[in-house]
Amino acid sequence: MPDEPSNHAPAMRALPVAAAIALILCTLHLSSCSGDEDKVYAANVDPERTPTMTTSNVSTLISDSGITRYKVEAPIWYVYDEAKDPRWSFPQTLHLERFDNFFNKEATVDCDSATYFKNRQLWRLDGNVRVLNLAGEKFLTQQLFWDQRKQSVYSDSFIQIIRSDRIMEGYGFVSNETMTDFSVSNVSAILPVDRNTSQTQTPDSAATGSEPAAADTAAVNPASADSVAPRSPRRPQRPRKNIQPNQ
Repeated sequence: MPDEPSNHAPAMRALPVAAAIALILCTLHLSSCSGDEDKVYAANVDPERTPTMTTSNVSTLISDSGITRYKVEAPIWYVYDEAKDPRWSFPQTLHLERFDNFFNKEATVDCDSATYFKNRQLWRLDGNVRVLNLAGEKFLTQQLFWDQRKQSVYSDSFIQIIRSDRIMEGYGFVSNETMTDFSVSNVSAILPVDRNTSQTQTPDSAATGSEPAAADTAAVNPASADSVAPRSPRRPQRPRKNIQPNQ
């Protein structure tokens, strides 16, 4: 009988050690489970829909080869760097200005939304696209592409070009980046500008903050080829002059 307590003493001393080992194993298991949950959460994130960066009230200058080339202003800027085709998205309007080597403004762009594809260096401008070049000529369309690699601007949508002496309408537009050397593939109309009409500021000139040019004497709507305002109250509609593409 006196020897029995000594037989159980080693077992009693071993219990704290076993408990400590069990606690360590449980902790390792929980940590492993937590790591798996994080991995599952990361795997459920769609890089095509979830931006890696969101910026509000953007107003920034963008340089190219050490020279400031662009000014960008937008309410929202989404960056999708992890997407298959990395891009920037401006879903709530965009105001963009392009500068020459001496920081002189070459062109101004406004649109309802825009997407920039980084790897392709391609801009896609959508909805009420309005471009004003250095000569004061205006370009109104619903979609415009700007390829920075090829230094070209193009569109397949209906486009209206307002110059100081005439308004040109048509489909299929190609231009250089400064919008000073351009052509329209399928011209649907060339209309003279009536300088006697009272000058009023058009919506696109108000958006860009510029003064109305001589071409602003005719109110225009880029959504229709019959959008030119009447020459005078006595003549409700000026007949259009159809121009063949090759003339």
